[in-house]
Formats: sequence, structure tokens, C-alpha cells
Amino acid sequence: MKSYTFGIIGCGLMGREFASAASRWCHFTADVPRPEIVAVCDVNPANTVWFERNVPGLRQVYSDYRQLLADPEISVVYIAVPHILHQEIFIEAIKAGKHIMGEKPFGMDQAQNKAIMQALTDHPQVFARCSSEFPFFPAMQLLIRWIRENRFGRILEIKAGFCHSSDMDVNKTINWKRQAAVNGAYGCLGDLGIHTEHVPFRMGFKPRSVYARLDKFITERPDGKGGMAACDTWDNGTMICETEDPDGHPFTMYLETKRMAPGQTNTWYFEIYGMKASARFSSTRPNQFSYTVDWGKEQAWADLDIGYKPMIPVITGPIFEFGFTDAILQMWGTFMLELDGQQVDFGCFTPEETVLSHDLQTASLRSHATRSAIDL
Repeated sequence: MKSYTFGIIGCGLMGREFASAASRWCHFTADVPRPEIVAVCDVNPANTVWFERNVPGLRQVYSDYRQLLADPEISVVYIAVPHILHQEIFIEAIKAGKHIMGEKPFGMDQAQNKAIMQALTDHPQVFARCSSEFPFFPAMQLLIRWIRENRFGRILEIKAGFCHSSDMDVNKTINWKRQAAVNGAYGCLGDLGIHTEHVPFRMGFKPRSVYARLDKFITERPDGKGGMAACDTWDNGTMICETEDPDGHPFTMYLETKRMAPGQTNTWYFEIYGMKASARFSSTRPNQFSYTVDWGKEQAWADLDIGYKPMIPVITGPIFEFGFTDAILQMWGTFMLELDGQQVDFGCFTPEETVLSHDLQTASLRSHATRSAIDL
């Protein structure tokens, strides 16, 4: 089996998720190039201990990402660092000729994103994608197929969102995602927005204008040292976008990103309503594809349990259920196939799509500030 050597920059939660997925590559029955993690890097030595214990092929542990990028054995890097570091590390990795999987939002702001894109233009041999795993649930893949097959007819509206409620705990210690100096002015939009945009953008539903409402509910949080620290990012955001269907008919698309959504743990959802049919998926019911076919004046929702039928074939039988770690594995398998130049049914979020994402987030900030719709 073909393999690519990897380095991980940023050994937090998502770095560990990738390493865990790489250890389960035998789960695939298809011939998918294998990621071989040979080096990791983090400024905090405590964060690399888990990798030293659990990644058998690990050869090097670095505290300076420049040392990792200078390692000639590494061909691909996964960069999972705070947003403020995206421009610096992404560009250095691109200049070093390393292929990259970068965490969202691919730059803290629009200017940083443009600088990263320029670096990719200057180094066309570098392959790059942005992390977004939720569309790889089998039920969501079926919904995507329905969109491609034009089963919905004229589209009435689309709703997509990413909601969780961990910030409902006002005593939760602050972290970098709640500080604009590190997270960026987008707040929840930058951290969660690409999750909501992956399917609409890929299906061609690109916003022409946006009216955004942003909310900041918590202004300070415990700093973990006995004091309080300013919490100055947006907690919740709702974007009302004008877009159009493949026939040029305009419709409204609602995108929401919420850190304060009572009752939600980590919910990703997508809903599409059309004149011929409608469908919806939510990660709260990961095995369920819900749809309705129009009967004229009446419609009835039906629920179909999809089972374990992912895009890339695996050893698990179709009667079982699919979960988050399975979606991570599918996303990384897709990345490896794309990196290897192979065609996939549904690909990872592209750098070009991050440009549109930044256009939308930037316009959303302007919309909220001016209380008006902004053209993209």
C-alpha cells in the first residue's frame, strides 16, 4: 500500500483524532494511501506525550515547527493551531514544499487568507485542503446525491448550522477561541462557519448577499488563575443569504453557528426544502435520512435508517451505525485519495472555498455593524 509521511503541528484534540484515524487504516477495504505519522510538534511538551505513547512510527518530536518543516522525511503536514498562527505556519509549510491539511478557517481574517492563497499560487505543486468532516456521514452523502440528481425541484430554502451549548456554562474557563486577539474578529463564524458551508458551497449554492445577526452574551470568563478575563468574541451568529438554484431561481439560505444553543452537544445539520421533495439530516440522529415527497397540498415526512454505508468502503457491515470518529476516518481517507490524484465522489473543503468563506464572514461582520444586507 502506498504511503505518505506526515508531520503534525499542533498536538491538541484534532491532532490526536488524526493519529487515531491513521492507526485504523486497516478499516478500509479500498486501496487508500496510508498516512505515516513520523513527527509531531507542539510548544507544550505535555501535549506530545500521548503521541509518543500511541504512535509506533513516530521518529521525531519537535517544539519548533520550523524544525519539523525542515525535516526532509516529511511530505505532508497537518496544521491544527490557533487561528492567529495560520498565516505564518501555513505559508512556511507551503514554501517548504509540504502538502497541507489545515484547520479552519484557513487564516484568521480575509487578509491572512489572501496571503495563504498567494503562497499556494506561487507553489502550485503543493496540495492543500481544509478540515471539515461532517458531510461524510452516510445519510448526508445520500442527501448530497439527491441534490445532484435534482430531486428537490425548485428550491424554497436551505438551512444549515453547527450548534453546541458548552458555553452555556458561565464558569467555563476561557480559552483562545473566546479571545478575538487569537481567534479573530469572526468569533463563532470563523471557528464553525466552514462546517455549515461545505455542502452548500460544493453544491453550487453560493451567497450573493448576506444579512447577519451576531450576538455576544458573555463578556468575561474565569482565566483559570483566580481572576477574570475578557471574553470578546461573538457567541452566536445567524446569516441570511440570498442565493440561487441551478436554474437561476433565487431563494434564501440560513446559516447559523452557535456556541450557546441550549440542549445541543455538538450538532451539525443540513435541511433543504423544495417543490418536489425535501430532506434533512442532523448529527443528533446520525443514522437517519429524513425526506418528504410532494403530494400536492400534503406532505409527509419519512425516516430512513441508512446504516454503515460510507463513501469509502470499510470492513464494518451495513447494519451497524456510523459516528463522529468514522466521519474523521472518511475525511482523512478522502484527503489521501485526493492527495494521490484520485477522483472521489465528494471531496474535502478546498482552498478556493475558504476564499468564499472569508468573503461571507467578512461581509457578515459588515452587515451586523451596519444592520444592512451586504453584497458579496
